[in-house]
Amino acid sequence: MRKVIGIGETVLDIIFRDDSPIAALPGGSTYNAMISLGRSGVDCTFISEVGDDRVGDRIVKFLQENGVDSQCVCRFRGTKSPLSLAFLNDKNDAEYIFYKDHPNDQLDFEYPQISPDDIVLFGSFYAVNPVIRHQVSELLRRARQAGAIIYYDVNFRPSHQNEVVKIRPQLLENFEYADIVRGSNEDFHVLFGKDSADEVYNDELAFYCKTLIYTQGADPVEVRWCKNNSTRRQEDDSTSSQQFPVASTNTVSTIGAGDNFNAGFIFGLISEGISRHDIEQGLSAQQWSRLIKSAQAFSADCCKDIYNYVSVEFGKERREQTK
Repeated sequence: MRKVIGIGETVLDIIFRDDSPIAALPGGSTYNAMISLGRSGVDCTFISEVGDDRVGDRIVKFLQENGVDSQCVCRFRGTKSPLSLAFLNDKNDAEYIFYKDHPNDQLDFEYPQISPDDIVLFGSFYAVNPVIRHQVSELLRRARQAGAIIYYDVNFRPSHQNEVVKIRPQLLENFEYADIVRGSNEDFHVLFGKDSADEVYNDELAFYCKTLIYTQGADPVEVRWCKNNSTRRQEDDSTSSQQFPVASTNTVSTIGAGDNFNAGFIFGLISEGISRHDIEQGLSAQQWSRLIKSAQAFSADCCKDIYNYVSVEFGKERREQTK
């Protein structure tokens, strides 16, 4: 069975509405996706760190309860788990304040076995953080060597805008490792000052990675890709594009929307039997339609409740679907 390996931060999300706390949930961008994939019956391993505290206990236990392998989650004596305060506005979008008590991110783990067509998920500032860059880049190197699919969720927050120049080498290296890059219009505006999928793809990405998923909230999802991804872009490469509308839904919280889009897309890759070779050769319009439909279904289910992941019932339905 193909497996998914995710690497990313963990936090405890304390969620506020009208300045009053309404929930405290284990979270983190890749973490949220891994919980949803685990609930959906996917073989998952998560690489991260947690504090040596009750919050860390809860974060690890929640992984295990949802079928995610936590053996690569590091704990260091005397450290505290990070907190995130998420304030929901009248559109149920969140504004964040982060609290991190330990001085540096730390990772000390044995790299999991990676097989051809496994999927490695990474992203956010965690993916370009100089403190742990060696471990992240080594995981990506091993994934590429093994023939795994590498999925990069840019997820670059405005709070890190003053570091864009400093992290650019790591960002471009991530693009080069990735088979698929997913980012929002806000991510790419912060990074490049670009406000369209074509600008981002043609000016910033296509030289390094030929497959872009460009999300923009309630506006349509834009996809750009080329055939023959195994070679860097040539002048005669033809770019294909597709647009997918976003159905309106009754939104309670958008905190995990993008994370679960990633989970749904990855679930689609596995359930459709799509290999890295297929991505290199260029997916068909019909394949893209099914993958984006899966991504949007996960995202919509997450947004129906306060939680950062798909519901247990939704996950059970997906497990039945793949039997």
